[in-house]
Amino acid sequence: MLGTHDLPLFAATVLVLNATPGVDMALAIASTLRGGWRQGVAAAVGIMAGCVVHTLAAAFGLAALLATSAEAFAVVKYVGAAYLLYVAWGMAKAGLRPAAAADVAAPQSLWRTVRQGFFTNALNPKVALFFLALLPQFIDADAPDKTLAFLFLGAWFIVQGLLFMLVLVAAVAPLRRTAPRPWVGRTLNLGGAGLFTLLAAKLAVTKP
Repeated sequence: MLGTHDLPLFAATVLVLNATPGVDMALAIASTLRGGWRQGVAAAVGIMAGCVVHTLAAAFGLAALLATSAEAFAVVKYVGAAYLLYVAWGMAKAGLRPAAAADVAAPQSLWRTVRQGFFTNALNPKVALFFLALLPQFIDADAPDKTLAFLFLGAWFIVQGLLFMLVLVAAVAPLRRTAPRPWVGRTLNLGGAGLFTLLAAKLAVTKP
């Protein structure tokens, strides 16, 4: 279809990748536990919007630059790590806020959560390199339009990934209702801050 092959295998591969714990899954779960299913859905939408950027980059050759230029990879890597630290700092401030202040604090806007999901994914060069490495394996060597094939597989990945994220959010959301307050919310924020700091450090030492 559209110059691609082995689509059932591609779907299985995408499922395994979606189910592998990482930055995107951590953000979706943390957002859901902190703000409910709406926040989780907002994070999922933002993450998949980031995947749109990677799809376009792979289709039009931008991801190849990250694979061949150490300087370009380093720039994107450090910007991405800095953004993860920014997210971690926000979580840490929320976790350290006095209980009384935490009770009256306004919940994070859905648009802000969408932005967090987008930048967390779009600024991760490992995702760009993954797209560049995975998608060509399912494109026919004699495909009449390889760009169209890239876009088709990228769209498949995004739709399947969004469905997975929505199922994940639906599974995690009920856990929030059983959580006592306010100490659990503070613990989730501080734990999330530590996790994202760790992920930022891991991203910063990643090599192309």
